[in-house]
Amino acid sequence: MPLRSALVAPLAGFLALAPFASAQSFTLQQVLRAPFSSNLTAAPQGHSFAWVSNAEGRRNLWVSVDDQARQLTHDTADDGIDLGNLTWTPDGASVVYVRGGDFEFPEKPSPNPARLKDGIEQQIWIAPVHGGEPRLLTSGQAPQVSPDGKTLAYLLKDQVWTLDLTQTGAKPAQLFVGRGKEDDLQWAPDGHALAFVSRRGDHSFIGVFTLSVGQVSYLDPGTEEDSNPAWSPNSRQVAFLRVPPEVGNSYFRAHRTDVPWSICVADAETGQGRELWRAQEGQGSVFHDVATDRQLYWTASNHLVFPWERTGWLHLYAVPVTGGEATELTPGSFEVEHVALGSDHDSLVYSSNQGDIDRRHVWQVAAAGGTPKPITTGQGIEVFPAVSGDGAIAVLRSDARLPMRPATIDGDGLHDLAPQLIPADFPAAQLVVPEPVMLTAADGLELHGQIFLPAAAHDGKRHPALIFFHGGSRRQMLLGWHCMDYYSNAYAMNQYLASLGYIVLSVNYRSGIGYGLNFREALHYGASGASEFNDVLGAGLYLRGRADVDPARIGVWGGSYGGYLTALALSRASDLFAAGVDFHGVHDWNLELENWQEPTYDPNADANAVRVGWESSPLATVKDWRSPVLLIQGDDDRNVQFSQTVRLAAALRAQHTPFEELVFPDEIHGFLLYRDWLAAYTAEAKFFARYFHPQP
Repeated sequence: MPLRSALVAPLAGFLALAPFASAQSFTLQQVLRAPFSSNLTAAPQGHSFAWVSNAEGRRNLWVSVDDQARQLTHDTADDGIDLGNLTWTPDGASVVYVRGGDFEFPEKPSPNPARLKDGIEQQIWIAPVHGGEPRLLTSGQAPQVSPDGKTLAYLLKDQVWTLDLTQTGAKPAQLFVGRGKEDDLQWAPDGHALAFVSRRGDHSFIGVFTLSVGQVSYLDPGTEEDSNPAWSPNSRQVAFLRVPPEVGNSYFRAHRTDVPWSICVADAETGQGRELWRAQEGQGSVFHDVATDRQLYWTASNHLVFPWERTGWLHLYAVPVTGGEATELTPGSFEVEHVALGSDHDSLVYSSNQGDIDRRHVWQVAAAGGTPKPITTGQGIEVFPAVSGDGAIAVLRSDARLPMRPATIDGDGLHDLAPQLIPADFPAAQLVVPEPVMLTAADGLELHGQIFLPAAAHDGKRHPALIFFHGGSRRQMLLGWHCMDYYSNAYAMNQYLASLGYIVLSVNYRSGIGYGLNFREALHYGASGASEFNDVLGAGLYLRGRADVDPARIGVWGGSYGGYLTALALSRASDLFAAGVDFHGVHDWNLELENWQEPTYDPNADANAVRVGWESSPLATVKDWRSPVLLIQGDDDRNVQFSQTVRLAAALRAQHTPFEELVFPDEIHGFLLYRDWLAAYTAEAKFFARYFHPQP
């Protein structure tokens, strides 16, 4: 893509390695080359796991059967075609998966950043594990295989369809015509019916389609948002979450309390329901989910397990199906993040930051209660546990030097399932180990961060420094490679910047996760006051006060919400931050709120909120922006409108503030093409190098 600049010289040849790269111990390509593993899924029978490996944009399906790993698909192009929605057939003989589409916004057209002439169709495929080629089943997404393995249920254009898996060449059939946008398909354990969520805009229902009757019934329908259907083991009842509509607008504003949410149980045949349990008022009255698909688990001992923030920390609780008080299963000052049901269907395996606030480890607890048992410990990071039919536990693991990869856990510790995925020239030994630091925001709030110190950090000289702000803002950066591909790339970039001679500080600012409800739901954050600027300012002053940092060479970079904070830093404190790189940042909150609340957003409904939203935006103080900036965005961004960058560029251009821009036509928010990540990061490194002159 051409890179354009305004009032400063263009960055010629940014796709090539920067001139200073020859003095490096490793290249940007090398540190970005290691495959990123995701979508770890366990087989319901046997000792098998599946996952997706993304190696330089080549996404492929891998499996491990009896600890023997092999590749099932063989895509060789960096084509931007994503893989996801992995699910096993009940016998563990095949993996069903989806190829193409936008997995964050499945209702939107398939992105096509490589501009393939025929476009990209979202398709469901099946790959046999024990030999044979993958084959196309149909168009659609969110596949679920029936318990007998004979029927595939899936979604196509927000409707439920099925396909007979026993007949080669069988034609798909729409199961029923629904008025809502159907979602979250869940087969009854005996296969007699299919539960789903019917989204109706300002409310939603739990529906059940009974195959023998050929008709949909809705379970205790009302005016609230019902979600997360969970079948009883005997297939007679369905539990679900019931969340009242929000009172007011909580998008990018603190939302600590509201009308309490509840758990309901209904008869799957009659639809008659009852409220089983209700959250208390005050803390925990707003439902907050864990980071995995399921939020509600019906165990073999007839307990319902769910997340709740009653103590101000996100924990697992259990309540008997017969009713009663909820028992806290995971007490303490930490947060549960990823959850899986054990093979006994009566225990939970989960990741959390218990005892290690800036990492993740895996624990196990019985649904009936008791002391949680640690499954992993140490200096690594273990997330997304998956439990196979034989009770084996696999995780995605990383550490400071090696990125996410699948591993199993046994009495001897962690064992990588596919160590051959790491390239021979991956510079693991040359990466720095980030150190934990505590910062003080301008208003006194304590913050966690990670600092990457270059090899020459202790040479007695002053070095240029960069601050990285993550996106989200519901994220937490860790003391190692991240479990999200976007932030795995960002971690690689921070390592590369450190190798160039920068001191790099990654900040876990307020409104992020990992530190409790009140930290996440920070008062006056985002569109309600930009209170995170206190953290931005505190981070800059922390670096300015270090003896190893040159106070005239402090820069800032980040993407999405991190792009917002980058722009906020430059528009409010150009005297502190000398330059910045803004990836797809938010520059006008009122424009961004429309993106997330469409079609119900009414900018005229609350004039004061509109005023505060504008005052919390970088464009409100753009007149004070003097530092140069590089703006980067794809113009098919579905999270942050491309017009955010258009408007900021126009404002900077009008007042002669130096800026450059790198635009990727047809690319989405989290770039799908590896070559776009490489181009963007190379441009960033060259941009900062010209202003800060690091010494690698």
